[in-house]
Amino acid sequence: MDYVLLFTMIIASAAFVALVMIITRWISPRTFNRNKAETYECGIPTQGNTWIHFRTGYYLFAILFLMFDIEAIFLFPWATIVQELGFKALVGILFFLSFLILGLAYAWRKKALEWK
Repeated sequence: MDYVLLFTMIIASAAFVALVMIITRWISPRTFNRNKAETYECGIPTQGNTWIHFRTGYYLFAILFLMFDIEAIFLFPWATIVQELGFKALVGILFFLSFLILGLAYAWRKKALEWK
C-alpha cells in the first residue's frame, strides 16, 4: 500500500517536470544568429586559440572546497540538537567526520592542497 503512494509521487513529479519543460520551451524567446555561436558571446572577437587547457589542480581545489563546505552545512543542524539525539548521534557524526578526515589525508598525501 505504501508503494502506491511512492509511485504516485514519482509519476506526479515526473509529470510536473515535463510540464514545466514544455511550458518553458513554449514561452521562451528564441533568437538564432551567428554571434550566439561565438565563444563566451561577449561581443569581442576571440584572439588566439579558445580551446586552452586548464590545469586539473583548479578543479581538484574546487572539489575539496565543496567537500568541506558541505561538511559545515551538515554539522550546523546536528550541532543544534546534539543533546537531544544522544550518544548514537555522536557516534554517527564521528563516523561522518572520520570519512572527511580520511579524504583530507588522502588529498594531503597526493599533494592536492599545494598550489603551484
